[in-house]
Amino acid sequence: MTHRFDGLRVVITGAARDFGRTLSLLFAREGAEVYLSARTLEAAEKTRDEIRALGHDSVHAFACDLTDPASIRAFAAGVGALTDRVDVLVNNAARWLEGTDLLAASDEDVIDTISSGATGTVLAVRAFLPLLRASDRPDIVNMVSVCGVPGAHRSSAHGAFYAAKHAQAGFADVLSKRLRPEGVRVISLYPPDFRNTDPLSDAWEDAPRTADGMLTSQSLSECVLFAVGQPRDCFIRSFHFEQAS
Repeated sequence: MTHRFDGLRVVITGAARDFGRTLSLLFAREGAEVYLSARTLEAAEKTRDEIRALGHDSVHAFACDLTDPASIRAFAAGVGALTDRVDVLVNNAARWLEGTDLLAASDEDVIDTISSGATGTVLAVRAFLPLLRASDRPDIVNMVSVCGVPGAHRSSAHGAFYAAKHAQAGFADVLSKRLRPEGVRVISLYPPDFRNTDPLSDAWEDAPRTADGMLTSQSLSECVLFAVGQPRDCFIRSFHFEQAS
């Protein structure tokens, strides 16, 4: 464990698996106090327990369903009962929906996908903004997707996922302009498909990171940590990545 982010208080949604879990582990390794959420408390607690097993006790688990406004409010209230500020909010959670056939997904799948990725992001920022404003170094990090970039079409994602990510990108863009005068940085990442390696596995250190390969979670997470760690005069609004051919 290093101490780069000692005292930093970080909220991460969708922390039970994949890149949300990766970021949770890495922020904890850097000394941050982390507040994790997943759709079920049991899922969030699993990541929490992995972090505690590494010797880092400043970690808390919560249930949060981003399609449910009451659940988002309860999550923010639970965090607010433990801390008087949040330094970093990572909007990572979003339902993945695959399929190029618009008719292949149910109405419920479409609503769930757009609600979690778009509405959920807006409501999470609303819920946590008072705690972010209490910080002297507030950052909002949005894990968007190449699917939120105008003209992108190569992903196998369903159209509803594209819709959610375009909404998230538009929200992040206007939010950055409106919160800049308050010193709140809004940092958005637009990765293509990437290889997510378990940070607790031997493969984490040995993963190939070559120009002809896929983007890796190692490189993507380093972008997040780099941006959050910059001095306050450095507003990095977005990271865009070339897609491997």
